[in-house]
Amino acid sequence: MAAAGTRLVRVTDAVYAAVTGHVNWTLVTGDDDRVLLIDAGYPGDRAAVLGTLAELGRRPEDVAAILLTHAHVDHFGTAIWFAAEHRTPVYCHADEVGHARRDYLEQVSAAQLARHAWRPRWLRWSAQIAALGALTRAGIPTAAALTAELAATLPGAPRPVPTPGHTGGHCSYLVDAVLVSGDALITGHPVSDRVGPQLLPSVFNHDQARCRASLATLAAVDAELLVPGHGDVWHAPIRDLAAQA
Repeated sequence: MAAAGTRLVRVTDAVYAAVTGHVNWTLVTGDDDRVLLIDAGYPGDRAAVLGTLAELGRRPEDVAAILLTHAHVDHFGTAIWFAAEHRTPVYCHADEVGHARRDYLEQVSAAQLARHAWRPRWLRWSAQIAALGALTRAGIPTAAALTAELAATLPGAPRPVPTPGHTGGHCSYLVDAVLVSGDALITGHPVSDRVGPQLLPSVFNHDQARCRASLATLAAVDAELLVPGHGDVWHAPIRDLAAQA
């Protein structure tokens, strides 16, 4: 069973969203026992990630690959463990590989977050994510670029939709008519008092102008199911969700 506080939502016959109060990840099943993870939560989410696999009758050894929308610690934390312990392949957009390997870091700093500490939502969230390993700076040396040839071999054959801005190499994915948007388009966040399509607060974004430009890219995606990196699964035309954001 998934860990307490984690909801495993069946989005399609093949796509499942693991929704938590702080971050989401996606599981894509194949015709065999293999499963694709898109993102993998914080380092402290390992038990929850393994729990969602178990709920689908899968083991860590069944993870064919982990596909990152981007290399922020809340989306690739448990992927560090998978890569080290199970040699699980970890892929991302070519422009995000250096970030995943930690050749550099494009992530909000503790000093930047401290400027918001007077806000109760931010202070509470900061304490919660620190307990989940948010201060981890480890990378994944084996991270590699996803190619069209590799994507075709993975469960669901995910199609990359480059959406830079939140990080330089951020990438969303279309799989089984579901848009997995990472942090390019979300529907909620612990520091936000809004529910519904939105961008993350600008302090989290590497390039705010490119974030907004990427919404136009998402608006062209022909799909009506959204699994965001934060917030609930949303059912509506993606072009409408992008316009609202």
